[in-house]
Amino acid sequence: MVDFVGAGCGAPDLLTLRGKRLLENADLVIYTGSLINKKLLRFTKPECELLDSAYMTLDEVIDAINKAELLGKNTVRLHTGDPSLYGAVREQFDRLDKLGIKYNICPGVSSMSGAAAALKTEYTLPGVSQTVIITRMAGKTPVPKREKIEALAVHGATMVIFLSAGMIGELTERLMAGGYAPETPAAVVYKASWADEIVIRCPLSELHARAREKGITKTALIVVGGCLGEDHELSKLYDRGFSTGFRKGEP
Repeated sequence: MVDFVGAGCGAPDLLTLRGKRLLENADLVIYTGSLINKKLLRFTKPECELLDSAYMTLDEVIDAINKAELLGKNTVRLHTGDPSLYGAVREQFDRLDKLGIKYNICPGVSSMSGAAAALKTEYTLPGVSQTVIITRMAGKTPVPKREKIEALAVHGATMVIFLSAGMIGELTERLMAGGYAPETPAAVVYKASWADEIVIRCPLSELHARAREKGITKTALIVVGGCLGEDHELSKLYDRGFSTGFRKGEP
C-alpha cells in the first residue's frame, strides 16, 4: 500500500495521529526534503529507507514506489502541509492508477491553517468576508488567465496567496490594481508553526518593504483582507436571540 501523508505546516506535533502511525509502519518514505520538517523522520523505524524527492524526478519517484510495491513494502509519500494544495500529487495518482497500485491519502494541517493560527485570526468573519480565495502568482507553473491576481482581487474577499513570497512587490501592485485599497490589512507569515516563524502585519502598500527588511523571499504565505482588521459583526451562532437545533432564542 502507498499512503500520501500530509506532513503539516512545520511543527512536528501538528502531524496527525494517523500520519504518525503510517510513518511508524513504513518501509519506504519518500519525503519532500526542501519543505518538510525533518524531525518528522524520527517517527520512522531504523530500517526504513528514506528518499528525498527534492533530488528525484517524477519517473524516479514512481519507480521507487513500484519497486517497493513489488516487494510487498509499505510506502509513505510525505508531502508538506496538506497534499491537496499545491502538492503535485495528481500526476502521481495518475501514474499509480496506470500501474494498478492502490493508494490512500492522509490529510495534513495546511500552512494556511498554520498562518491563521500565527495571526490569531479567522478568515471568514461575519460582515467582512465569507469567502477565502486560495491562489498563487504565476511562476514556473503558469496560472490560467481567468485567475490572474487582478481578477480575483475584484471580489474583495480574504485572499491566501501561496508560493509568491519572492514576488511580493509585483503582487501588491496587482492586488491594488484589482481593487484592494492601499490601507487594506495584510500579512506575511514565514514558516508558520516552525521555531523560526516570522509574522509581519501591515497595510498592503507596505508589505513589500516590510518583507524585504526581514529578507523573506520564500517559504511564506501572504494573507490579504479585512479579516485582519478590527471591524466585524458578531456571529449569529451564539446570539442570545438566535434559535438553533439545540437551544431556543430569547425574545
